[in-house]
Amino acid sequence: MGLPTIDPLIAGGVVLTTAFTDAIYVQFTAAVAARRRVAAASWSSVWYLLAAFAVISYTSNWVYVLFAAVGSWIGGFLSITALNRAALSRPGEGRGAPHGGGPT
Repeated sequence: MGLPTIDPLIAGGVVLTTAFTDAIYVQFTAAVAARRRVAAASWSSVWYLLAAFAVISYTSNWVYVLFAAVGSWIGGFLSITALNRAALSRPGEGRGAPHGGGPT
């Protein structure tokens, strides 16, 4: 029993889409933690739109779940990196400080 045939364009699309999906999820979580309702609702709607492509793409072939996992990891890693850089650029916040946890 061999592996199913993989379409490189679909695999790449799944990786990119899940990377963006996780990046959006991190932004959504940050908006919820900061209690920004409009931002949280907006990120949530974009998150579901992107997730739909990944789900539709890989449900016809289980092997695409692996590509989704890779994209998910990339998106989460890059999002936290961006949030850490943004926190470092704000006075009073450093690495590991809660989002929006600087002096008021």
